Amino acid sequence: MQYGRLRPGPVSFRAFDRQSWSCPVAPLNDPVISISTALADLPRFDAVIDVRSPAEFAEDHVPGAINCPVLDDLERALVGTMYKQQGAFEARRVGGALAARNIARHVEEAFAGHPRKWAPLVYCWRGGQRSRAFTHVLREIGWAALQLEGGYRSYRRSVLEELDRLPHGLAWRVICGRTGCGKSRLLRELSAKGAQVLDLEAIARHRGSVLGGLPDEPQPSQKMFESSVWDALRGFDPSQPVFVEAESKRIGALHVPDALIARMRAAPTLMIDASVDTRTRLLIDEYRHLVEDTPRLLARLECLRALHSGETLARWQSLAETRDWTRFVASLLEEHYDAAYDRSMFRNYGSHVDAPVVELAGVDPASVVAAVERILALPLAAPTGTEKP
Repeated sequence: MQYGRLRPGPVSFRAFDRQSWSCPVAPLNDPVISISTALADLPRFDAVIDVRSPAEFAEDHVPGAINCPVLDDLERALVGTMYKQQGAFEARRVGGALAARNIARHVEEAFAGHPRKWAPLVYCWRGGQRSRAFTHVLREIGWAALQLEGGYRSYRRSVLEELDRLPHGLAWRVICGRTGCGKSRLLRELSAKGAQVLDLEAIARHRGSVLGGLPDEPQPSQKMFESSVWDALRGFDPSQPVFVEAESKRIGALHVPDALIARMRAAPTLMIDASVDTRTRLLIDEYRHLVEDTPRLLARLECLRALHSGETLARWQSLAETRDWTRFVASLLEEHYDAAYDRSMFRNYGSHVDAPVVELAGVDPASVVAAVERILALPLAAPTGTEKP
C-alpha cells in the first residue's frame, strides 16, 4: 500500500512510552470531556466508540455505541495474565503491539469512509490507556475525537444517579389490567399515536410472567436493562404524561429500578377490561411460540408446581398435550393468573380500585385503536410526578 509523504508539524506519532503501552495524547486542545458534558448532548457526536473488549461491551454500554475493541477478549486475558506473571513491562510491550494492530484495523476498515469533520466520543473502562491510545490515533489523523473522562465507570455512576432522579420529574399514567387484556398492544398503539410510552417488558425482553420468556431472545444484563431504561427516561417531556404498564419489581430475572417502581405505584392508574374470550384469543396469539412448542410449554408449567396441586398441573398438561388451547388458557387465567394479579394489584397499586375503566372489545386492530382513543380522551389526574424525592 502506497502512502503520500506526511507533512511535518508540531504533533507527530511517538514511540510507546515506558510507563504504558498507549501513545501519549495529542495536544490538540483538550481531548478529554467530562461525563456530564458528554451526556448532556450525546447527539453532538458522530459516533460513540466503546473500545473495551466484546465481553465488556455485551454486559453494558452507552446506548447507540459501537464496539471497536483495542484488545479482544482473548487478548485482554493474555495481557492480564502476563501482567500478573511477568510484570508490567512485558504486558505493556505485548499489549501495545496488539493494540496498535487493532486500532490500525479499525481505522482502515470501520472508519475508512469518514470525512475530516467526523467527531466521535471514545471511552474504555475508566478513561485510561485503551481510550487514550485510540483517541490519540484518531486525533493524529485529523478527526476531532474526544476521550470520555472516567470512561464507562463514570457513565455507570451517572446512570445510577439519574435513575434515582428522573422518575420523580415525570407524570406517570399506569395501565393496569388482568393478564391477556392487551396492555402491551395498547402501549404500542399509544406510542404509534405519539404518546410517551415506557415499555418495560419490551426493554426487558420478557412478558413478566412464568411463561413470559421470549423464544431464542435472552434478557439483557441488569446493567444493560438499566442503561436502556435511563435512555428512555431522559428523552421524555416532563410536561406530558408517560404511559407505563403496572409491573412488579421483577420482570423475568431483571429488577425494575427502585425509584421508578416507587413512582409507578404512587401514580394515577387506569384499568383495562376485556372478556375472558377476548383475553384467551389474545394470549393464544401472543404466545404462539409456546402453542407451537408443547414440550417447552410443559417445562414452563413445572415452575407452577409449588403453587398448585399435582391434579391441577396434570389437567393443564393434558389440555396442552391435546392442544385444547381455548380451555387451557381459560383455565390458567381463572385458576392462576387472575387471582395472582388481583393480589398484586391490591398490594402494590391500590389506586386501581377507583381508576377509570377502558374496555378492550376485541383483539382486532380496530378494537385496539378504539381503546387507545378512549385512553387518550381520559382527563389527566393532577400532576403528581413533578415533586422532588
